[in-house]
Amino acid sequence: MNRRIGVYLHIPFCAGKCPYCDFYSRRGSEEEYDRFADAMVRAIGSAPGGEADTVYFGGGTPVLLGERRLLRLLDAVSRRFGSGWREVTVEANPCAVSPPMLRALKAGGFTRLSFGVQSLSDLTLRTLGRRHDAARALSAIGEAAAAGFAHLSADLMLAVPGQTVQEIERSIDRLAETPIDHLSAYLLKLEPGTVFAQRYPEAEEDFAAACYLAMVHRCEQHGFSQYEISNFARGEGAQSLHNLRYWRCEEYLGIGPAAHSFLGGRRFFFPRDLDGFLRASDVWATAVDDGGGGDEEERLMLALRLTEGVLLDSLSPGRRASIETAAPRLAEAGLLRIKQGRISLTPEGFLVSNAVIAMLLE
Repeated sequence: MNRRIGVYLHIPFCAGKCPYCDFYSRRGSEEEYDRFADAMVRAIGSAPGGEADTVYFGGGTPVLLGERRLLRLLDAVSRRFGSGWREVTVEANPCAVSPPMLRALKAGGFTRLSFGVQSLSDLTLRTLGRRHDAARALSAIGEAAAAGFAHLSADLMLAVPGQTVQEIERSIDRLAETPIDHLSAYLLKLEPGTVFAQRYPEAEEDFAAACYLAMVHRCEQHGFSQYEISNFARGEGAQSLHNLRYWRCEEYLGIGPAAHSFLGGRRFFFPRDLDGFLRASDVWATAVDDGGGGDEEERLMLALRLTEGVLLDSLSPGRRASIETAAPRLAEAGLLRIKQGRISLTPEGFLVSNAVIAMLLE
């Protein structure tokens, strides 16, 4: 099989659960980390799929495994999927990295770090239950740059209870002074079952919109060009190549409890069950089929998350005709652009993207 895929490894461990988080994770011990690494190496060795050109370690907090285990997993990926990588990313908590670890990861083949900064306001960080403060986040970014990482990303959260638009702008201003070349900024969503969902109401729509649009404007002022609803890149090669796979409906293989895949026209996932993953003699037998994927409607919905949008010539005649009927009035409302045979959403359109896409698909 010669097709190139992305490989995602889900590391389901965190030092503690943030009150807003719905991702699958739990605390782990050193012994459990070792058992997990063993199970992942077995799963990687028997995995389906072709050669990989992007690798992404997500979580959880992947760096809790330490550099020895992370490099062991990357070596297993290399042996199974080849090492012709364009990008190898690992997510990191600023509190869970050190200069020796960062140097080891860079020397071992990692090319990109994504830091969960969330804010550079200590008050907002405390509200979010984060374990680092603003000073530590900035220090970690500096340590990663000193270790030789040319591609560094920072996550921010928007419309957090007690947050202000001015605080978001200040966080972006300070991050723009660091060596990062990528920003991801997400409106806080209150997920059912989380502490935040029990503690707070949803942010008012006008406030959330003000936070988002101010963030987009501030990022652009600092040279971070928007390329997806929540993602901004500064400079050549700064976009997240792995995540672009998802939005362009390209193939990827997820390995680890709760990891999802799209391979061979099918979607499937592993249950959110670390114990079951560790016990399984054949973890691939535990994967759950999630149906087909990649049809025109799905490709259109995903592509409209990107500022590059959709080339009308790429659509079937019937779909194109219906979109060309709906698009002009959306463009007049400032929600859509129509340019050079391509449609794409504006920042205002991204705020109501579900409604805009639904109108285009009618």
